[in-house]
Amino acid sequence: MKTYLYPQNLKATANLWLWSLRDFAIMCVALLVSIFIFAQTKIIVPIAVTLAFGFLSIRLSDTTVLDYIRYAAKYFLLTQQKFLWKEKQVEKKQKTAKE
Repeated sequence: MKTYLYPQNLKATANLWLWSLRDFAIMCVALLVSIFIFAQTKIIVPIAVTLAFGFLSIRLSDTTVLDYIRYAAKYFLLTQQKFLWKEKQVEKKQKTAKE
């Protein structure tokens, strides 16, 4: 009798270490191209872009670092925060009692 092991969540995306398989494949190809460009022209910019992509695509619990940055920018910079200040009911009663 054969035993088969299935993942807990069959709809989850496949991950390899901290990246999804698609992001990992993109990083590998980009790194190879970047190293080739660096070897031929001594330009380091493609390697820096590849490393930045690698950092921004780190995936923890189905959310990437780039998603966290987007959420923070939206919360702190792009949406208006609305604060409502209300007096307590006790203070209102004391003010009306004094008058």
